[in-house]
Amino acid sequence: MKVLLIKDVKSLGKVGEIKEVKEGYGRNFLIGKGFAKHATDEVIKQWKINQADMAKKEADEIATLKDIEKKLADIKLQIHKKLGANGSLYGAVTKDEIAQELADQHGIEVDKKTVELEKNAIKGTGIYEISVKLGHGIHAKLNLEIIGD
Repeated sequence: MKVLLIKDVKSLGKVGEIKEVKEGYGRNFLIGKGFAKHATDEVIKQWKINQADMAKKEADEIATLKDIEKKLADIKLQIHKKLGANGSLYGAVTKDEIAQELADQHGIEVDKKTVELEKNAIKGTGIYEISVKLGHGIHAKLNLEIIGD
C-alpha cells in the first residue's frame, strides 16, 4: 500500500514523502491516526497544489514583513514618561508599552512578545535601539527615545 505522509513519522519518513507500507500498518495506524493519506493520483495532485499555495502565501508574508522591517528602521518612536524626584523615570518603559505606542503613533501592530529589550524594562531617559522579531527570521531595529516630563 502506498501512502502520502502528511505528518512526520519517526523511523518512516517526513511530510510529503510517498512510502510503501504494509496494508494493516497503513490503514489502521498511519491513516487511522491522521499521519498519512492513501496515495492515489488525486490525493498526490491535491497535495502538490496545497504545497504550491502554501509556498505562495509564505512568500507574500515574507514580503510584507520586509516592508514592515523597512518602516520600523525609519521610525523614531517617542515615549513621554513622568520623571521622579531624583530625575529618573517614575516607573519603567515595558515591552507592552512600546508595542502600544507603536500602534498608536504609527499604526504598526506588533505583539509585545516580539519586542526584545536588553533588560526587562527601560528605566532611564535617552535613545535606545530596540529589536523586534517579525517572524521568518526577520529582525527589525527600532529607535526609541524616552523623554522625561
